[in-house]
Amino acid sequence: MRRGRLGLGPDWHVDGELAARYAAGTAAESEAWSLEKHVEACGACAAAVSSAVRAGPETGPLLASIRAAVLERAVQEPRASVGSAAYTGGPEAHGSAASPAYADNGTGPAIGTSTGAGTSTTPLTGAGTTGVPPRLSRAARVVWAAGPALRGAWLVALVVVALGAVALSYGAGLGASVRPLLLVTAPVLPLAGVALSYGLHADPLYEIATSTPSGGLRLLLTRAAAVLAVSVPALTLAGAVLPVAAGGPGAAAWLLPGLALTLAALALGSFVGGRRGAAAVGAAWLALVVAPAATGGPAGAALMAGASPYFAGPAVQSGWAAGAVACALLLAARRRSFDHLETP
Repeated sequence: MRRGRLGLGPDWHVDGELAARYAAGTAAESEAWSLEKHVEACGACAAAVSSAVRAGPETGPLLASIRAAVLERAVQEPRASVGSAAYTGGPEAHGSAASPAYADNGTGPAIGTSTGAGTSTTPLTGAGTTGVPPRLSRAARVVWAAGPALRGAWLVALVVVALGAVALSYGAGLGASVRPLLLVTAPVLPLAGVALSYGLHADPLYEIATSTPSGGLRLLLTRAAAVLAVSVPALTLAGAVLPVAAGGPGAAAWLLPGLALTLAALALGSFVGGRRGAAAVGAAWLALVVAPAATGGPAGAALMAGASPYFAGPAVQSGWAAGAVACALLLAARRRSFDHLETP
């Protein structure tokens, strides 16, 4: 069997032995994931796996009982009870009979309608169940699903910090004294967004999302990237607008520390969970950087003098870069830990 990154090569197909082990539940986790991803696009292998599963002595009665239960429920429940949620119109509205089809909402398949004119993007369940509002475009649903933190209090806090820094500097007349405050705050803001992006508290369908090939670390990194894509430009632009402090770090000096802290929170989260990891890294930053930097005073030149050693200079920035690389390597080594469900 030729293998690629996850047991999948470009010309790889499922053989009978792997299909039998998968059906029996004895295939290795990496092989099972590779198989599940492969059969999404390969009908021949999907049929082979289906045959292997059906060959099990317990599978036939189980499938028969499920089919009987589904048919019984379909007969008992009136069609009108699902018509408004699952169908966007009757056959007359589309010129052909409507049939169930899958539409991707960014986190998994949702049932819509397939007609002669195309496939509806309306999910079967409303926003109260999946968190995805109905009748959004596919691009909007992908963005909605990729950034849970971007539609909550975290985004409001980010805007308040960025605009508040500018308002204090120019509106309140504090000038360059606001820059060190933003500098020590900016690296920890993405941590809160990452903590709110993945886990039992973030996903109404967390168990289902984690069980898919696109779940786990891949989904977490996608959502972390969404947080960084919003916070990095906003905070850097706010820092660039503020008056320059003499001898102080530039507006982008927080980027490598912020990246290192984010990766550290993700790596630590592989051991203790996302929220605990982000909280621990944030507390460490507060105790080891913010508190010592503020010993000379809460703002102005004293705070800038205290904060500069953590940001300014090639040696310091190289240290943050090395820390980011080390945390990324640890995260890669611990990637399988995200395949398992979080415990409350």
